[in-house]
Amino acid sequence: MKNLSVDFLRSFVTIAQTGSYTMCAERLKRTQPAISLQIKKLEEMVGEKLFSREGNRLTLTLAGSKLLEFGMKILMLNDQAMAEFGRPQVSGNIKLGIPSEFSTTLMPKIIRRFTQSYPEVSLEVHCALSKDLLCEPLKNQFDLILSLQEMPDAEQDGYIVTDQLVWVGSQRFVNSMPEKLPLIAAPSPCIYRKRATHTLGKQKKQWQIVYTIGDLNGIQTAINEGLGITVLAKSTVPPGLHILPPSPDLPDLGQIGVCLVNPQKVRSEAIELLAKTMVTELAT
Repeated sequence: MKNLSVDFLRSFVTIAQTGSYTMCAERLKRTQPAISLQIKKLEEMVGEKLFSREGNRLTLTLAGSKLLEFGMKILMLNDQAMAEFGRPQVSGNIKLGIPSEFSTTLMPKIIRRFTQSYPEVSLEVHCALSKDLLCEPLKNQFDLILSLQEMPDAEQDGYIVTDQLVWVGSQRFVNSMPEKLPLIAAPSPCIYRKRATHTLGKQKKQWQIVYTIGDLNGIQTAINEGLGITVLAKSTVPPGLHILPPSPDLPDLGQIGVCLVNPQKVRSEAIELLAKTMVTELAT
């Protein structure tokens, strides 16, 4: 039986995430011809074409989409195994800034795995609005910042993945929607708030902000009380809340990008390991 190459799969998954052979080569620190050769050999191994090109756009074929699911799982298990058995003795202090909505869903799992793998690393996590984290002088307090892009840009330094924005509400709003939409949102300049009000304005849909709070737990409580609906990245929707399907009342919100930046350009083994862990987990 043939064995899939982890190196080939890492190149394939990176191309699928970035949409670019060039970006993949830069991220993996390889030459573009070497990446192209890996993909060619991987296609020969599975007997299928993995990418198709429409003009300047690179897309996955049906076979590519199927292999991507397996590839991300294989890479995740490989990296977890290497972290467990090839664990270096790493120490240091890291200050990490993350958007508040990531603090209750995705990040606790990622941070737990990292601290278990590298117990000598002291990790301090601060939650705030993405734009606040990137403003002076706050951003210079952090070694790494997980931030949002209003428009996904795979060419931007630190880009990880694209996420869909969705309407979120309680069971009360699943089957019926009031004429004037009650919105629960974080204070300006929240990207989600801006996208919601701009999208509804374009559709000439009536709305009003009924509750403003920057904490996701507070937003969730307000939603559970039936005060209104909100906008979140799909991957961060907490259990118990309902993703409301797009409709004439709830127009499509588009996408955002998720990226990881090193504002002070400080490099250390601990910072590099945390960044790699976050990119692997968030892109899976």
